Amino acid sequence: MLAWSVVVSVLVMTVLSLLRVNVIIAILAAGLTAGLMTGASLTETLDLIIKGMGGQAEVALSYILLGAFAVTIAYSGITGILVQNLLKVMKGKRSILLLVIAGVASLSQNLVPIHIAFIPILIPPLLKLFNEMKIDRRGVATALTFGLKAPYLMIPAGFGLIFHKTIQDSMKENGAAVSVPEIAQAMLVPGLGMIVGLLIAVFITYRKPRDPKEVIHVDSETAEVAATEEKAEPFGFNHALTILAILFALGIQWYTGSMVLGALVGLVSMFVFRVVPFKRGDQVVSEGIGMMGTIAFVMLIASGFANVIQKTGAVNALVEQTSGQLGDNKMVIAFLLLVVGLVITMGIGSSFGTIPILAALYVPICMAVGFSPLATAALIGTAGALGDAGSPASDSTLGPTSGLNADGRHNHIWDTCVPTFIHYNIPLFVFGWVAAIIL
Repeated sequence: MLAWSVVVSVLVMTVLSLLRVNVIIAILAAGLTAGLMTGASLTETLDLIIKGMGGQAEVALSYILLGAFAVTIAYSGITGILVQNLLKVMKGKRSILLLVIAGVASLSQNLVPIHIAFIPILIPPLLKLFNEMKIDRRGVATALTFGLKAPYLMIPAGFGLIFHKTIQDSMKENGAAVSVPEIAQAMLVPGLGMIVGLLIAVFITYRKPRDPKEVIHVDSETAEVAATEEKAEPFGFNHALTILAILFALGIQWYTGSMVLGALVGLVSMFVFRVVPFKRGDQVVSEGIGMMGTIAFVMLIASGFANVIQKTGAVNALVEQTSGQLGDNKMVIAFLLLVVGLVITMGIGSSFGTIPILAALYVPICMAVGFSPLATAALIGTAGALGDAGSPASDSTLGPTSGLNADGRHNHIWDTCVPTFIHYNIPLFVFGWVAAIIL
């Protein structure tokens, strides 16, 4: 029962989310299910959820501040210049724009390691452009998620270096030696699967024009900021100061590694430079919370759910039970190990946090049946990444939704999670399985 609690709770979260139950309620129900199945009482489970929420407090706060920063950028009018120029250059070139967005997002993992911080700033001002070009926002979501995942899988720099070092250290702790360049080599094959998924999404699945949805739910003031009719205007001094504030925010985050400090510096700069009047301070923060508050709280609840399945021993029980039933067929073992990785990462919502858990299971099994260190690294890296795309609790899906739903026209589950799950988890699984066999 302990081992199955992870599987059942993830299924509860997935089914409720697909039935359009609010994602916060779905994750909370999954956490309560996991706790009760492991023998904890209702109050003990709630206590674990509440204590675990602190694990994502910094990210949640940074989302709120980034939302407020995004509102000040929209107020400056620079987004009108951006939208009008993109309309002229990209008119009718939907697929090209999606590839450009994927490319920009990719920079956030390695060259300018700011992860999801750019999304609330870049995407809301572009929503009017997406509407006018009739771009399918599901395609934008897949492009953003590609940029948030594929670079760190394949390139050992920035967040990619952290990911590869985590694999290296976790394998070493369990008795297998492998270098970072070797891990990068092993992860090229799974990464190729993500590239295939992106190309399918851009040029096949979401190639056709799609009329924008009716407003789903959003604060009226936030919708006005996100989707207001932008007028072209000459580039002025305030626009230059806005760019300077953005550079300050990115620079501080890059130097300190803190999204909170970066967002705070950018927000304060906009008031100090008088781009936004001081009297609008309360309104800016309120609109930022309206834009990003739900996403921030989802991350807090998701962290609490992850705490339940880890602290109750449910994940370790699943790992131990699985390891005793694998047999000695390499193809079957690789398949089952990837399935376990998918389930665990879907629940925890973090590929980085899942790696040490998976390595404890994978390394002894892979060594016993004769997998090479490269094949073992490919299995661990792929299994850690599986589920990150498509999980309602992952920042790889929450980040894109935070920007795309600023005007209330984008559903987190059906417009972000389902498209990214289909286009990335399936090819990742197949290419990761192939890598384990051929390496």
